[in-house]
Amino acid sequence: MSVYNGASTLAATMDSILSQEGVDFEFIVINDGSTDASGAILDDYTGRDSRVRVIHQENTGLTRALIRGCAKARGKYIARQDAGGDVSLPGRLAHQYILLESNPEVVMISCGTRFIGPEGEFLYKIVQHGDELQRGLEQLDIKQIRGPSSHPSVMFRCTTYQAVGGYRPEIQVAQDLDLWMRLAEVGHCVAIPEVLYETIWQPGSISHLRRGQQVLATRAIFECRTRRQQGESEQPVLDKLRDDLGKTLTRQKVFSGLVSSRFNYFLGSLLENRDPIAARRYFYEAVVSWPLHLKAWWKLLRLIIARPMRNTGRFAHEIETKIHR
Repeated sequence: MSVYNGASTLAATMDSILSQEGVDFEFIVINDGSTDASGAILDDYTGRDSRVRVIHQENTGLTRALIRGCAKARGKYIARQDAGGDVSLPGRLAHQYILLESNPEVVMISCGTRFIGPEGEFLYKIVQHGDELQRGLEQLDIKQIRGPSSHPSVMFRCTTYQAVGGYRPEIQVAQDLDLWMRLAEVGHCVAIPEVLYETIWQPGSISHLRRGQQVLATRAIFECRTRRQQGESEQPVLDKLRDDLGKTLTRQKVFSGLVSSRFNYFLGSLLENRDPIAARRYFYEAVVSWPLHLKAWWKLLRLIIARPMRNTGRFAHEIETKIHR
């Protein structure tokens, strides 16, 4: 697991792993240059539980932190876990371990993931069955590719991870898809339908904060697979991707308000039928972050008309005030 400024939710994540039963493990945590209390919290866990191994380092980003953490792993299998309030549910590690032990042809196994909103709202879940994961990773159409339910829902063989080259430093986003596709080329990847992982969508999540970069990376990952199949070098593609990601990151900072607006619009759209009050709140944040988000305005006004809010005039004044700021 890599941690960067996750102090407020770190205990829940740590406890969810340390309470796992039925399997022996070491818990390797990379403190990736946190400036909050994360480092002190991790050191406290190290003093109380010998299974915890903490590595403090300057900030390098998720991919390089995972590379370092996996390089330190001494176990037969590696399981991923994310910080940020994510939790592994009871029985996760034991279930995945048993299935890998009894199926030598399987190189990676994932479980179902439940996705939760920033305020604790249930958003959706992703569940896959058996060979569905392998078929999803073998798709030739970039629009049809399907990986595990989430990056940290997986456990894989350490030897296979090393054999395919592990995470690659050039791929700063979608690093999981790149690894999964290479694992699927040398062994079998399966999914179990049990929901054993819970992840929280946060405003700073990579999936939304760096969506444009993920698209670029996915295209490069597909080109790399084609080059592997043809026996050609992947390095030119990886070098170009590294340069392209740097350029898009600069543009992304300019449009940070739009990124935030899209994130809140996404959450509101998931909740508008099941929890319209929560949906209104997210659509409101979407139009405040980017007043030109017309779809967010339309959905916000439709929900207000369908179920008028108390003090609607005050609400409208608050929107206008925030936009002017």
